[in-house]
Amino acid sequence: MKHKEQHKTHRTGWLRAAVLGANDGIVSTASLVLGVAATGASAESILVAGVAGLVAGAMSMAAGEYVSVSSQADTERADLRREQAELENSPESEQAELTAIYIKRGLDAELASTVASQLMEHDALGAHARDELGISEALAARPVHAALASAGTFAVGAALPLLMVLIVPASLVMSAVSVSSLIFLALLGSLSAQAGGAPAFLAARRVTFWGALAMALTAGVGTLFGVVAG
Repeated sequence: MKHKEQHKTHRTGWLRAAVLGANDGIVSTASLVLGVAATGASAESILVAGVAGLVAGAMSMAAGEYVSVSSQADTERADLRREQAELENSPESEQAELTAIYIKRGLDAELASTVASQLMEHDALGAHARDELGISEALAARPVHAALASAGTFAVGAALPLLMVLIVPASLVMSAVSVSSLIFLALLGSLSAQAGGAPAFLAARRVTFWGALAMALTAGVGTLFGVVAG
């Protein structure tokens, strides 16, 4: 009888970038809109500020993700090159190292030695990458994927509060953006948790709390500067 397990770990790379992008898109754009609206600015000014925030934020997220994940990928490649050199120069020591790892994980010495020997014959670098360095195909750094996922979801997230600016009267912008953004954040938290196989309520509560705090602080700053300017 086949036993099929549905693990979610392979999604962590793109899922992290996508959730980060969408969350930042909603929070930063909604906060920006609320901050500008709190100064008493016109609907046109609020929309221009929001669109500028969308474009700048999406590019910033793409660049930031690409640079940071590329740094991780560079480190992984450097470790793999170092490991390959060690395998070529002292294969016996490397096999002993792999054996020790398996003993530590619960295998007896004889079985650990056999497993290490067979894995070294099959794919020595792959075995050391996975079991010594913790680098696997599923979890390897992918800069382009992370950048595209983060920028794309940021733009989608940022478009949601901007849609409220377009469809509601100027007098209702602050309340409409605040309420809708919190709903969007709760939905985002739930969906991301389901995609990763985690509890939906906790994720929704987490992103909603921090989003509400960011919007409240920005609106407060906007109100303060609006009063001072007035």
